[in-house]
Amino acid sequence: MRTVHSLKELRAILSGYRQQEKTIGLVPTMGNLHEGHISLIRKAAEAADIVVTTIFVNPMQFGANEDLDTYPRTLLSDQDKLSEAGNSLVFAPSAEEIYPDGLAQHTRVIVPDVSDGHCGASRPKHFEGVATVVSVLFNMIQPDVAVFGEKDFQQLAVIRKMTRDLMMPIEIIGAPTVREDDGLAKSSRNGYLSAEERAIAPAIYQILEATAAKIADGRCDFLALAQEAGDSLNNAGLYLDYFNIANSQTLKPAVPEDQDITLMAAAYLGATRLIDNISVTR
Repeated sequence: MRTVHSLKELRAILSGYRQQEKTIGLVPTMGNLHEGHISLIRKAAEAADIVVTTIFVNPMQFGANEDLDTYPRTLLSDQDKLSEAGNSLVFAPSAEEIYPDGLAQHTRVIVPDVSDGHCGASRPKHFEGVATVVSVLFNMIQPDVAVFGEKDFQQLAVIRKMTRDLMMPIEIIGAPTVREDDGLAKSSRNGYLSAEERAIAPAIYQILEATAAKIADGRCDFLALAQEAGDSLNNAGLYLDYFNIANSQTLKPAVPEDQDITLMAAAYLGATRLIDNISVTR
């Protein structure tokens, strides 16, 4: 496995793979890798001959007072994990390589509608930053397939719409959420939790499951269900950001006629923001 830091190096290696008629899979990450990320690598390896993982902490998707400066940078340990997982190539660019003229002067990609609400409401400009950096990486690497985790459900929807709208010839694959034994979705930010907070954190998944069970049993008063779930999260010791019940395709508020529904939640434990979701077919 090789690690490169410049576009020139990257394209020289990828050109060699293409001359061998190898298909290329991409897994974009911000590093600090855990088993959830490794599951994306494995899924990409099922779909393509060569797996390229990018490690880039993208400043454009962090808002004011978020954890850009303290976000863990763990390239050496990430490389070890990727090598063991069978990854082919790591691209770990600097901010200057991605945004050569600086953030303020860089062209931005806005994905309307699906970026609104949910995390988009809580983190203005976040998905603009995500869509922009992913479009840059797509153009740098030109993969045949790209794999994203379903834990970031709205992000996956944004990337799918962007790829479709901009006619990018890339297959977007969603990978199931990987969880701890107690149900907590694996996340790089789980490392921020204190022992006391970590004991509380699985309540997010438990409340999502309980609400999904009520929907499966026939309840369709979605606003009331979301209110109940939000109250339960607060009572469990979390600070609710949102609990929304949405149409899985449009991410608009679910209505009784919807068959495919996704429950989406975000909440704070101390300074740590956690997200999770569950999808239900009625």
